[in-house]
Amino acid sequence: MEYAYASLAERIKQEWKIYVVSFVFALIAGLIGQIAIPLGPGQIILFPIFYSIILGILSGPEVVKIFNRKEVKAASKLVIIAICPFIAKIGINAGASLDTVVSAGPALFSHAFGDILTIFITLPVALLLGLGREAIGAASSINRETNLAIVADRYGSDSPENRGSLAVYVVGGMLGTIYFGLMASIVAMTGVFDPLALGLASGVGAGIMMAAAVGSLSVIYPGQAEQINALAGASQTIAGIDGVYPARTASTASARRSRSPRWA
Repeated sequence: MEYAYASLAERIKQEWKIYVVSFVFALIAGLIGQIAIPLGPGQIILFPIFYSIILGILSGPEVVKIFNRKEVKAASKLVIIAICPFIAKIGINAGASLDTVVSAGPALFSHAFGDILTIFITLPVALLLGLGREAIGAASSINRETNLAIVADRYGSDSPENRGSLAVYVVGGMLGTIYFGLMASIVAMTGVFDPLALGLASGVGAGIMMAAAVGSLSVIYPGQAEQINALAGASQTIAGIDGVYPARTASTASARRSRSPRWA
C-alpha cells in the first residue's frame, strides 16, 4: 500500500503521532542509558537502542495499540530517512581516518568480506525457514545502517527484500549487543586468541555491537583496554568502508541464488 501526500503539511498532520512518540521513546531510552550486567569475567551491555525497540514493539497494534497498522506501515518508510544523518557521519569519520585505513594492512581490509559467506550459510537457512524474497535482504550482511541503505536503494523501501533487511536490523539492535558482549567474554575465556586480535575482530560494522564486545574485553584485559579500543575503532572504520562492496555483491548473489530451482 502506498501513501501519497499532497504536501509536507499534510504528511505531518497524518504522521505527527509517530514523530512525537518516537521522540519520547528516544528521550526515555537516553535517560536510562547503558546498563552493564556482570557475567563471569566479562559483561553484557544493554544500550539505549534496546529499550527504544522494546518500547516500539509494545506500542504496536498487537500490544498497547498506540499505533494502528497504517501508522506502522508509514513509520517503516521513515527508518532510512532517520538514519541518513548517521550514515553521513560514518562517511565523514571514514574520510577523517584515511591514514589509519591505509596503514591498517590487509587483515583489516579483508575482514569485512566475510559478508559474502552469507550467500552460502545464512541464505539457505532463511529459505528453509520459509522466507521468500525477504531472505535476500535478511541474509545480505550484518544489516546495519550502511547495509540497510544499500538494500533499500537497490530494491526499494517498500520491497520484501528491504523488509527482510529491516527485520534483521531490528533484531540486531535488540539481541546483537547482548550476543556480541557475551560471545566476546566466552571466546576470551578460552585463551586461544590474542586480546588484540579479539579487539580487531570486534569492529564488524555495527557501533553498538563493537562497543558491547570491547566493553567485555576491556573488563577481562584491563591492561590492554586502550589498544583493544584503538584496534576495534580502526576495524570498525574500515568495515564501514569496504563492507559496502561485499554487502552489495552478497545481496545481488543472494537474489540469484534464491531464484535457483533448488530453493524455489
